[in-house]
Amino acid sequence: MKICIIYDCLYPWSIGGAERWYRSLAEALAARGHQVTFLTLTQWNREEPPRIAGIKIVPVGPRMALYRRGQRRIFPPLRFGWGVFLHLLRFGNRYDVVHTASFPYFSLLAVGATRLLHGFRINCDWHEVWSRDYWRTYLGKAGGEIGWLIQRLCAHVPQGAYTFSRLHASRLAAIGVCGSVGILTGEYAARLMAPTCARAAEPPVVMYAGRMIPEKRVPLLVEAVAVARRTIPHLRAVIFGDGPERERIRERIDALALRDIVELPGVVPEEQLADTMARALCVVQPSSREGYGMVVVEASAAGVPAIVVAGADNAAVELIEPGRNGFVASLPDACAVSAAIVQCWRSGAALRTATREWFAENVTRLSLQHSLDQVIDGYGSA
Repeated sequence: MKICIIYDCLYPWSIGGAERWYRSLAEALAARGHQVTFLTLTQWNREEPPRIAGIKIVPVGPRMALYRRGQRRIFPPLRFGWGVFLHLLRFGNRYDVVHTASFPYFSLLAVGATRLLHGFRINCDWHEVWSRDYWRTYLGKAGGEIGWLIQRLCAHVPQGAYTFSRLHASRLAAIGVCGSVGILTGEYAARLMAPTCARAAEPPVVMYAGRMIPEKRVPLLVEAVAVARRTIPHLRAVIFGDGPERERIRERIDALALRDIVELPGVVPEEQLADTMARALCVVQPSSREGYGMVVVEASAAGVPAIVVAGADNAAVELIEPGRNGFVASLPDACAVSAAIVQCWRSGAALRTATREWFAENVTRLSLQHSLDQVIDGYGSA
């Protein structure tokens, strides 16, 4: 089959969960003998264009900064959508299937418009479906209403839709998606690790890894560490990552007199990240919004329990079986998160063993290959 994959970022020139997903999908399709074209924005030097075996990379827009103060800029999605429209208007008859992300939405609208001319099948991944309230929080009342309406318009494009959680599958159904909805349960690409796992470090360390943006609520972790130290006086923390909230996090560390307790090493090599995770007491992800929660799976693979926070927009709670591979803090406050940290500490090695057993039981459904097979098998049935 001739398949066009569309996403405005390309791994490893841009790094993230969605980038890894579309790169893996493209390579898996090429390995099975399909002809694959990948439409994206330029992210590389003109003298060094990307070369991926079996995949034709087509830039449909120039190099642009996608974020400003942690939020997506408006112009790049518009420019990317226009580039996708022009490409499919001219070459859409070459493709049997066009597989795209729902976000940034204008590319999906471009795919829907050109489908009327060429008749290709559309597959669309909805990593998240935002609620109306969240749109208003993100863009303000007027901007939020526009975003909400565009999201609903995209759902009405005829498509085979996929989500990565039950939360977003139910939201997609609620806004009236025009097509079937499949739930993909796995994005974990690494191999299953050895049967044993490392002991937790002494003194105990809690860890965070991710972007430093308001939705991640990293200052909440700093506050929780301060509270948890009343019970675990030698507790420490390491916070990996970068972003517009970095200085605010540093200021919170200083305000709570934790400069010698909480480390901010920034972005580090994956080997260092993996080593710290393997020895951590727990991984804490206090986000208000997660479309999946890959860090929970990565922690579980290392036998390390994870802590997430309950919330209307947090799909990561679906990956936690409380008491087996971590805990769900019931409220987004320092006391609730610190209580979960203390539970991990008191549970000791038994919780690490249970976490590893949980991962072993679920490794097939959590694997990237499981999701890739589900999607690619869907191409064949189509």
